[in-house]
Amino acid sequence: MSFAVHKLESASLERWDAYVARAEAATFFHRAGWKSVLERAFGHKTHFLFVESDGGEIAGILPLVEVKSLLFGHSLSSTPFCVYGGIVADTPEAAAALRQAACDLAQSLKVDALELRNLQDSGAGWPVKELYFTFRKAIDPDDEVNLKAIPNRQRAMIRKGIKEGLQGEWDEGVDRLYRVYSESVRNLGTPVFSKRYLQVLREEFGEDCSVLMITHEGRDVAGVLNFYFREEVLPYYGGSTAAARTIKGVNHFMYWELMRCSRERGCTLFDFGRSKAGTGPYSFKKNFGFDPQALAYEYYLVKAQELPDVNPLNPKYQLMIKTWAKLPLPVANIVGPFIAKSLG
Repeated sequence: MSFAVHKLESASLERWDAYVARAEAATFFHRAGWKSVLERAFGHKTHFLFVESDGGEIAGILPLVEVKSLLFGHSLSSTPFCVYGGIVADTPEAAAALRQAACDLAQSLKVDALELRNLQDSGAGWPVKELYFTFRKAIDPDDEVNLKAIPNRQRAMIRKGIKEGLQGEWDEGVDRLYRVYSESVRNLGTPVFSKRYLQVLREEFGEDCSVLMITHEGRDVAGVLNFYFREEVLPYYGGSTAAARTIKGVNHFMYWELMRCSRERGCTLFDFGRSKAGTGPYSFKKNFGFDPQALAYEYYLVKAQELPDVNPLNPKYQLMIKTWAKLPLPVANIVGPFIAKSLG
């Protein structure tokens, strides 16, 4: 069987998403909506590729996005700003056609490297960087079972949060979340995304993108933006304020509340997203009772001589991180989006 490789256009959006819905290996981050999100929010050029069989049916997909940055280089990725990506195909032949098309595109664009963010090793033999780990765990239909599955110390923090009077509530906008999130990432020394990005996510994904806010005595102390795919919930952009440090169990309560509410929604899997080994988020998720699973991010080098290393653990970014954490929040919120849109 031969395969023709095509670029995704508006006429094929529904067919693409129908394939994502039926393909077992597809993830939320393979949805066609990411093409619109990354074009509208950041202005990045997208190259969403798919193959058709002789019968005209989609047999595989590969969402690719080109990011150019004076600070961080020129890359082609599946998919920047997303935890997972890479090739999803019905057959090895369809996968091979997409892989070759991606390599050809990377060469023609003269990027530094092509990056495929696989959930699991593809077996292609490309260089793999095991920097990130994901944390995924089943949600039981019984809340008590889920609570008991959380280790004792973390379970105690959830109960303390409840005792402190923490409340969870859904929010239809992004303003409240952005105030919390921007403060949180500034404190970590990381440039914040634009509010526009969060707005576009909610517009594009609708009911599959929610915001849960955590309040204490009527004041927002934490919040998280979440994605839903099939029967999974994926908390994605979250944070807490400095005031949350004086209240016990804020983050523990937030993720427990999200798990509880997602169980009510019918979710059967909690995807805690990716974290780097040796970091606070990695320890938090592991201590919450989740087992880390290495993510196999693989690379095809074009102009680069070594694997890209754009991450906060790289020593060359430490001075930048420490300086950023000291910026006044209004300044960080103005400058941050110009940098964050290239981090991917």
